[in-house]
Amino acid sequence: MSKKFLRKKEQKEKRKVAKERIETLFTLAERVFPYEPELANRYVKIALEVHQKVKVPIPRKWKRRYCKKCHSFLVPGVNARVRLRDKPYPHVVITCLNCGHITRYPYLREKKRRRTQKAHSS
Repeated sequence: MSKKFLRKKEQKEKRKVAKERIETLFTLAERVFPYEPELANRYVKIALEVHQKVKVPIPRKWKRRYCKKCHSFLVPGVNARVRLRDKPYPHVVITCLNCGHITRYPYLREKKRRRTQKAHSS
């Protein structure tokens, strides 16, 4: 086996382990948040460090669960406010109640998908 092949295999293994760690850290943050919010925030920071070092994407499920500014784990109704707005375009507004940072996510795609599902089922 060539060195290049071994290195590629090693990299693949590193990425796999990193993805697992990120998933585990976010799951732990979710479990621990009601009792120790600071520890949950620490888990998020560690997950983000792993993400940056190995350059693996954060799973979509967890991408919107932390503040991009202060890196705190967001729980709607506790330390995050979630609102739906229609103008100027349909979007979700998530406000971090720790630092006040506002994040907007469009949900036009979801609306279109729902419309097409209704058309197909009728």
